[in-house]
Amino acid sequence: MKMVVYGCCAASWRRCVVMSLRLLFLLPAGLPVRSQGESQSDNKQMDNITIRQGETLFLSCSQGDFVTHTAWLNRSSILYAGEDKWSVDSRVSLVTLNQDEFTIKIEDVDLADEGQYICAVQTSSRPRTTSVHIIVQVPPKIVNLSKDLVVNEGSNVTLMCLANGKPEPAIGWRMLSPSDDSLSSDSEVLEIPFISRYRAGVYECTASNDIAVDTQTVELTVNYPPSVSDGRDVGVTLGQRGVLQCEADAVPEADFEWYRDDRRIFSDFDGIEIEDAGAFSKLTFFNVSEADYGNYTCIAINKLGSANTSIILYEIIEPTSSTLLQGPGAVQDGNSGTSTVFTPTCLLLVVLLQLLLKF
Repeated sequence: MKMVVYGCCAASWRRCVVMSLRLLFLLPAGLPVRSQGESQSDNKQMDNITIRQGETLFLSCSQGDFVTHTAWLNRSSILYAGEDKWSVDSRVSLVTLNQDEFTIKIEDVDLADEGQYICAVQTSSRPRTTSVHIIVQVPPKIVNLSKDLVVNEGSNVTLMCLANGKPEPAIGWRMLSPSDDSLSSDSEVLEIPFISRYRAGVYECTASNDIAVDTQTVELTVNYPPSVSDGRDVGVTLGQRGVLQCEADAVPEADFEWYRDDRRIFSDFDGIEIEDAGAFSKLTFFNVSEADYGNYTCIAINKLGSANTSIILYEIIEPTSSTLLQGPGAVQDGNSGTSTVFTPTCLLLVVLLQLLLKF
C-alpha cells in the first residue's frame, strides 16, 4: 500500500493524499465519491487543546467495533496509519492501538506543531473523523536588548527591549540598582531625558505572559566631571609626621595633582609621598620642617573637567615645662621679672599646716 502511495506522489501530492485516504478508510474500493451534502461519515470536533512549547502532546481517539482502518493526520500529512508510521519526525510515536483506543504522542512540541489534527476511523459501515485544534503556547524570550551604555551627564538616553512569545508578552522597564520605583516604563522603550549622575545603575527589562517571565539587564554608566570635597587644614608639630587628604567624586575616576604655590609636587621628593587610591589622594610629610608649612592645592582631573581645593599645613607649638607651670596662680616679681608660682598643691599644704598649729 505504501509503495502505491509513494508512486502516485511523484506525479501529484494532492492526488496522492486522496488515493491514500481512499486506500486506507474513506472510500471502499470501487465506490464513487458522493456529491456534496450526501454525508457518508460522522465528523466530531473536539475542544481545542492548549500545550506549552517543549511539553509532550498526546492525541487519542476512540475506536469502536468493526474498525478496518485508522489513521492520525496533521493537516494534509499522515502521521500514523494503524501501526505504520508515515511521519519522518522522530518526535512522533505510537502509544496505544487497540479496539478501544488509538493514541500517538509528539514530544518536545514546537510552534510548528500548532494546527488541526484529525483521527480518521473506517468501520465496516462508514468512516468517522474526530478533529482537534492544537494551540502551542511559547514562553517569552527577550530577543533584542540595548547594550550596556556609557554616556555623559546631560545626554538623552533611550533603552529598547523586544521579546517574542505566545501569547504576546507584556514588556516593562525598571531601575533595579539602585532601586527607584519612580523610574519605570510599561512599554518596550524607556526614555531618560537629560540624564544625571544619579540615574546611573542597572536597569531591568521584563517580558512576561501566562507561561513564564524572562528578564535581562542593562548597565548604564554616566560620566561627569570631578567635584572635590572642601579640604581640612592640618596642624603638625615640627619634626612630626603630617598627612594632607583630598577626596574627589568623578566618573571616570579622577587623577590627582598636588601643588605648593605654583610648583607641582611629586612623590619621593624631599621626604614627601603621594598615594592615590580611587577617590582619595594623600600627601604625606614624614618629617615636617619649617619650610613645609604653607598652603597646598589638590587638583582632581578627568576627561570632562577638573576641580581643586586648598589645604593649609600649619605649625602646632608644643608647650614647655615653664609655660605649663605658669597659670592663674602665678605672681609676677616686678623687680626681677621672675614669677613665683603658687600651685594648688602648695596652697593645700599651707592650709593644712595652719590647721595643725591651732590644735
